Amino acid sequence: MAEATDTTGLSEHVDRLFAGVRTDLEGLVRLRSVSAEGPATEGMQACAARVEALLAAEGLDVQRLEVEGGPPAILATAPAPPGAPTVLLYAHYDVQPPGDPALWSVAPFEPMERDGRLYGRGASDDKAGIAIHLGALRALAALRGPGAFPVGVKVIVEGEEELGSPHILDLLARHGDLLAADMIVIADSEHWNVGTPALTTTLRGLVDCVIEVRTLEHGVHSGQFGGALPDALSALVRTLATLHDDAGTVAVRGLVHAPDPAVEVDEAELRSSAGVLEGVALVGSGPIAARLWARPAISILAIDAPPVSEAINQLIPVARAKVSLRVPPGQDDASALDALVAHLEAAVPWGAQVTVTRGSSAPGFALQERGAAFDAFAAGMREAWGTTPAEIGVGGTIPLISLLAARFPQAAVLVTGVGEPTSRIHGPDESQDLGELRRSILGEAIALLRLT
Repeated sequence: MAEATDTTGLSEHVDRLFAGVRTDLEGLVRLRSVSAEGPATEGMQACAARVEALLAAEGLDVQRLEVEGGPPAILATAPAPPGAPTVLLYAHYDVQPPGDPALWSVAPFEPMERDGRLYGRGASDDKAGIAIHLGALRALAALRGPGAFPVGVKVIVEGEEELGSPHILDLLARHGDLLAADMIVIADSEHWNVGTPALTTTLRGLVDCVIEVRTLEHGVHSGQFGGALPDALSALVRTLATLHDDAGTVAVRGLVHAPDPAVEVDEAELRSSAGVLEGVALVGSGPIAARLWARPAISILAIDAPPVSEAINQLIPVARAKVSLRVPPGQDDASALDALVAHLEAAVPWGAQVTVTRGSSAPGFALQERGAAFDAFAAGMREAWGTTPAEIGVGGTIPLISLLAARFPQAAVLVTGVGEPTSRIHGPDESQDLGELRRSILGEAIALLRLT
C-alpha cells in the first residue's frame, strides 16, 4: 500500500474512475431538483435519495438531516485515522429553474456533451461539486483500499442553497454538532478560467427586499385623470432609478467597499462569457474585479405590474419590485439591508405610500488566514493543473460559509469550485468543462492525502 503522502498513482486512478463519475453526474443532472419548486417535488426527493445512495456506496455512514419545511440534507461520514484531521466537504444538490427552454440549445435536464463540455442544468452548479467529492474519495479508496481514507471525512450535501439556505439555521440548531470538523471545504465556487484553478478568498453577502408603492385606492381612467394624478408604476420606476448614479454606480449611502483585488478581470473575456450585447457599456467605476467582487451591486429582480399584453388605459394604483443587494465582504448584512430600506423609503416621490418588506439576508466571507488546508489544496491544484492557483473573489453568496465559520471558529474554511466564467451557471446552456472536473477531482484527492 502507498505511503500516506505518496500521490503516485492517483492520477491514473482518477483517469480510470472518471467515466463512472461522469455517468453519476449525468444521472444527477437528469433529476429536476429545482428547490424553488418546493422540497417535496419528485425531482428534489429523487435527487436527495440518489446522493444518499452514491455516498453510501463509498462505504460512508449516511444519514438524512431533516428540518421542518425544508428538503433533507445528506450527511455521510467516515472516522479519522488516529492523529488525522477531519474534513467537512460541502456541495448542494438543488439547482436554479431552467427558465425558458427555447433559450437552451439542449434540453436542460438531458445532459449532453459537446466540445468537451457537459451541458445541463446543475452540470456545473453544483452537482459537479458532488462529483468532485465522489471522485476524490473513490480515487483515495483505490489508492489505499476501500474505506481507508487518509483523513476523517464528513460530506454534507444540502438541497436549498439556490434559495439562500433559508432553513440552515434550523439545521445547525438541530444537527450542527454532527458537522464539527477541523477543516471545511466548500466546493461551490469557480476557477479563474479553463486551465487555471483558483481558491476563493472573498464572497459578497446578499440581502433583498420587496418594495410596494401605492398612489390610488383603485385604478382610474388614464385619459380622465392622467396628468394630475400619479400612477404607482411611474413612482416605483423613479424610486428604483435612484439606486444608481448615471454611471451605474450604487448610490445608497452606508454601504462600504472592500479592498480592490490583486488581480483584474479582462473586459473582453467578461463580455464574451456573459454575452454582453454589442454597444452596451459596463456600469460602475474602478477595476472590473472590484466591481464584481469587492463593491456593492444592486439588481432589480422582478416587478409586479400588468404585463404589456394586458395593458389598458388605466393609472396603475399599486406596483411592486424585488430588489437584491450584493454586500461587499467586510460589511455585515444587517446594516446593508438597513441602508437599502432607508434609501427606498426616502426616495419615493409625490407622497406615494411605500411599504418595504425585508427578505433574505446572508453575510459575506473573507478568508482570515492561510493554513494547512489552504496549503494542501494549493499544492493539490498545482500538481493537478501544473500551474499555481489564482486567489480570487466571487460576487456571489454562499450563506452556509459564515454560519459554519461562526459555529466552528477553530475550523479552517476553504472555498473551491469547478466552474469557470464560460459555465453560464444560472443561465441557459449551463455547462461544465470535463477536463476541469477531472483535474478538480485529482486536486482534491491530492490535497486530502497531503493533510495527513
